[in-house]
Amino acid sequence: MNAVETAGLSKRYRRTGRSRPTWALRDCTLAVPAGHVVALVGPNGAGKTTLLNLAVGLAAPTSGSVTVLGGERPGSPAARSGIAFVAQDAPLYPGLSVADTLHLARNLNLRWDQRRAAGRLAELGIPPGRKVGRLSGGQQAQLALTLAVARRPELIILDEPLARLDPLARHDFMASLMSAVAEDGLSVLFSSHVVAELERVADYLIVLGRGRVQMAGPVEDLLAGHCVLTGPAAEAGIFSERLPVIHVRSAGAQAHLLTRLNGDADLVPPGWTAHPVDLEELVLAYLREPAASALPGPGVAVRS
Repeated sequence: MNAVETAGLSKRYRRTGRSRPTWALRDCTLAVPAGHVVALVGPNGAGKTTLLNLAVGLAAPTSGSVTVLGGERPGSPAARSGIAFVAQDAPLYPGLSVADTLHLARNLNLRWDQRRAAGRLAELGIPPGRKVGRLSGGQQAQLALTLAVARRPELIILDEPLARLDPLARHDFMASLMSAVAEDGLSVLFSSHVVAELERVADYLIVLGRGRVQMAGPVEDLLAGHCVLTGPAAEAGIFSERLPVIHVRSAGAQAHLLTRLNGDADLVPPGWTAHPVDLEELVLAYLREPAASALPGPGVAVRS
């Protein structure tokens, strides 16, 4: 079963003061299998929030299609029951106490595990009588995650959950999320700018650039499909024209070419060495080259 599946999905917005509509997402085709922790990465304006909003039914496609949970329509009763969504600005009421927040959520959801919600907050040391507005940013993020987990969903979608957290709060939040994944077998789709956190938690990656999918797949396969070639800077231009090079970085007399392997065993030129690439290096290379794509088919661009 696919947690999220799209075919030619596009979304266009009409911006105030602009004569022409702006495409936030263009021809997005994905099949994200269930049971994965999926990181959605891209610069501001790449279409991440638009894709998530379409997946949860908060926006309607301009063209193309999107289904969730094995073919359900976003926003349908089955989708609403099976998906928990945590927006970047979590809809928490600062004037309510933590206990009142749980009471409100219990009354708004058909499926709700009060014991788990209360127990989870107790483990985190979040006092039930404290006003939400007096919680730290990390505690508010944990409260929002608790509201999502207590619904016992099949899929949790989070939009930039780490954006406002300090490093310690980010670590605690992701550890808490992974604990919920292990306990419930959840599927998770989250967008993030914090690239350093991805390798520790994500096993599936989607990179968006300029509203299009640049790269998508299991992290292990994506890493195995790329390498960094190191060799004389004077030869970098020659090999960049012959090889599927994504990004070139020069350091004095040496050049480092992040390259797609494409199953070519004879890829390494004489006098050059190949090194494995880590996830942060891979993601940053594609973010620096928004026209590059690791996906097969028309429109693949290789930047040198």
